[in-house]
Order: sequence, then structure tokens, then C-alpha cells
Amino acid sequence: MALRTSFTNLMSIAHPIASAPMGGEAGGALAAAVSNGGGLGLIGAGRGDRDWLTREAGIARKSTANPWGIGFLVWAIDPDAVAFALEFQPAAIVLSFGDPQPFARRVHDSEAELILQVTDLDEARRAVDVGADIIVAQGSDAGGHCGEHGLGTMSFVTAVVDLAGSTPVLAAGGIGDGRGLAAALTLGAAGALIGTRFQATPEALVSAEIVKALLDADGEDTEVNRTLDIARGSAWPHRYPARTLRNEVLERWRDRDDELRSDTATLAEYIDAAARGDLSVAPVWAGQGVGLVTSVDSAEDIVRRIVDEAEQALDRITR
Repeated sequence: MALRTSFTNLMSIAHPIASAPMGGEAGGALAAAVSNGGGLGLIGAGRGDRDWLTREAGIARKSTANPWGIGFLVWAIDPDAVAFALEFQPAAIVLSFGDPQPFARRVHDSEAELILQVTDLDEARRAVDVGADIIVAQGSDAGGHCGEHGLGTMSFVTAVVDLAGSTPVLAAGGIGDGRGLAAALTLGAAGALIGTRFQATPEALVSAEIVKALLDADGEDTEVNRTLDIARGSAWPHRYPARTLRNEVLERWRDRDDELRSDTATLAEYIDAAARGDLSVAPVWAGQGVGLVTSVDSAEDIVRRIVDEAEQALDRITR
């Protein structure tokens, strides 16, 4: 059975899968591999570093003839960042974590589709109001930054689908295999945006140590916190905590964020250790589906395997 949806039709892709635009980890090689597998590969341009984006967008353009896109953190960029990204002619621009209104017009005036990621129903309503072409409903199962009062993925996706009307919705959070994709489709989503599973690929800009940590973990090893952002001096807005693997810093400072903020000696030690890549302190972004990450595979193969599994799952249901 071919999994054709409003998302695949709009983006002219074969499969209803997008890779999450994971900041600094989802570069051009990963985006191209996902797109070559028939999904929509997304570069994680984060705060809009132009040198980094120029390099990674160049890799994507050289490595695939299929649609791909670029994602940004809304709270960390200005409209010029989006204008610069559009010069690379991506098929989509993804905006997450903040008010998309100042950027929507530039995207609508281009040939790119506007994809807005939302973490609560207020953000979902705003996405509809500004004319999102596609909405990503990110549930609290997701790895990395998420909503402060987010619903679990299944509950949230259903609510956003009902609110979005004819706008295609992608489910995000805890999806790492074909069963998750099949579940998203039965909830009314037009596809899935997947992050953690694509970290364990040779194309991702992820260290071998982080990949090993993901392979050794399961969902119970993750925790939503602001502690690691505080420790690393990050400017992330308070309303967006992050789901990471547990580590020594979380164990030591849990429920003591205010105290950590004022401990300058500990913060200096943390920054030094994190710069060395010490995973006892540095964040490892991971969703609750991390237990599904059991091997390192090419992103292209992962896309095709997830689609095959989803087709099998849906076939079992219909039979």
C-alpha cells in the first residue's frame, strides 16, 4: 500500500516522513539522505549561523535532487536569517519555538512551504492564523526542547488535527518506527517528523559517544529539565524546557535550578567539562522513543524501513 497523504502530495515526496531540524546535528548530509529515501530532509540551522548554513545547504543541494528544507529557532533569529536561507531555494522553511508572524510573509512570498512547529494549542491556533502550509504537533514525548505544559504526543496530535482543519499536520515526539508512523496516520496526521532515530546515523553530525549513549538508553532514562540550559548558560526561553538523557548534573542539581544559577564556580566547571564533550555533564537530546534506537543505520534505509513497517502495521489493522 502506498502511504500517500496531503503532506506527501504538497511536498512532492514519496513517503510521509520528515527528519527533525535538530540544531547543529541535522546538516546537509542527513537532510539529503532522508530526501533520497523519499522523505523530507530538514537542516537544523538553529540560530542562523550563515557560514554553517552555507556549507550544509551546499551539501544538501549537491547530494539530492529531491525536496529538502531548513529549520530555525524563531526566538533566536531575525527576518534576515530567513531571507538568507531562501536564497538556497529550499522546498520548505520550518519555524519553531516562538512567534512566526514576523517571518511568515517572507516565506509565503517565496516558493517554499511554511512549516510551523507548535507545542500547545495557543501556538497551533496562531499557526493556522498566520497561514501555515503544514503544522508539526510536537508532543511532550519529544527529545530536545519542548513545550512547558505540553500534552503527550497522541493526545496533542489529535487536538491539533481537529483544530487545523484542512492544513496537514505532522506528528512529532516519541516516534521511531513504523508502528509510530501508523499510529500518527490513524490519529489523522498526514505524516511524522522524527528526530532521535535519525541521530544514530552516519550522516548526522553527532559524536560516536553520543550515539553510544543513545543506543544504551531507553525512554525511562530521559527527563524534561531546564537545568542543563542553566548550566551551559543558554538563552533558551523559560517556557521551553528540554528532554535529555539523565546525567550527573541532573542528579546533583534536580529541583535546585535557582541555586545552580548563582553557583559561579560550578557553572565554570560545567562549561569546561562540556567543552571537552564530557557526557556526564553535557546534554544528550533524546525523546521517549530512544529505546527504539538499537543500531546505527543510514538515514535512507531508516526512512524505507519505517515506511515498510507502517504499511505492515496498517495492513494488520485492515485485516
